Parts: sequence; structure tokens; C-alpha cells
Amino acid sequence: MNNIEEQLWNYIDGTSSPEEQKAISMLIEQDDAYRQKYNELIALNAELAKMELDEPPMAFTYNVMETIRNEHAKTPLKAKIDQRIIKGIGLFFVLMISGIMIYALANVQWSAGLSGGSSLHFAMPHIAQYLTSPLMQGFLFFDVVLALYTFDTYLRKKNLTKTYTSVQSEGQQK
Repeated sequence: MNNIEEQLWNYIDGTSSPEEQKAISMLIEQDDAYRQKYNELIALNAELAKMELDEPPMAFTYNVMETIRNEHAKTPLKAKIDQRIIKGIGLFFVLMISGIMIYALANVQWSAGLSGGSSLHFAMPHIAQYLTSPLMQGFLFFDVVLALYTFDTYLRKKNLTKTYTSVQSEGQQK
């Protein structure tokens, strides 16, 4: 599209500034090329306004939504579990248990008695100083949030399964 057509379309559509509209109207009155192009564009605009717009069939939206629903139904409901996460959780527990075992063995007092038997003494650490009220409240808060999240996930999965089975049953009825 050339510059003349762009200016005239902006003039016809009313998107040009008032100064540009005045300048273009002066050009239309004085210049034959602008006047001829303006008349062509006005005729084209009138023809376009007379045309009826094509409308999609009534079932178009339904068909599109049904196609999307069928594509969604093809996806598996279970996501693939990343093995790195499982290994990381396992490593965490192995390290924690190993640490507890090392700590327990380090605090055992090995001593042999005079009677020939051996006695084993284990000194329990005083952990009461670590279990303060704010720490316990934080721990319980975290547990409650985790329990609510797990319950919400369970309910969503149950609802998704119910929706998926109802979509399948509707598809089989057709």
C-alpha cells in the first residue's frame, strides 16, 4: 500500500489527526490523483459495508470444545516422577539415620567390668533445651500446612478422576 492510500484510509476511518484531515481534504479538492483514489476507496468501503459477514455454524464452538476435551483426555493423569527427587529424599533419610547412629555410637561408654562381664552405658543427650515452644509451634504449623496440602491434592485428584470418567461416559453415549 502506498502513502496516498494509507493517508486516505486513515482519513476515511477517522484515525488521522485534525490537522491531517484538513490537509487531506484540501488535497482531495485540489489534486485529481487524490480525488480519484479517494472515490475508489469510498466505493470499496461501501461494498465492504454491504457484504454480510460469514458466521460459523451453530455447532462450531461445541466441536472445538469437544476436540480440546478429547485432546485433554488423551494425556495421562499421572505425571512422570523425576528419579532425582526420589534419590534426593532417600539420600536425606540415609544421611539422617547415619548421623543419628554415629552420634549414638559416639556417646556410648564402653567399659569392661572387673567381674569379667562388660557393661554398656549410654548417656542420653539433653534435648529438652532444643525443643522450645516457638520451635514446636513452627514444626506443628508446618505439619498442618503439609497435611492440608496433601488433603487438597487428594480431593483435586478425586474430582479430576470423576470429571474424566463423566467425559468418557458422555463420549461413549454418542
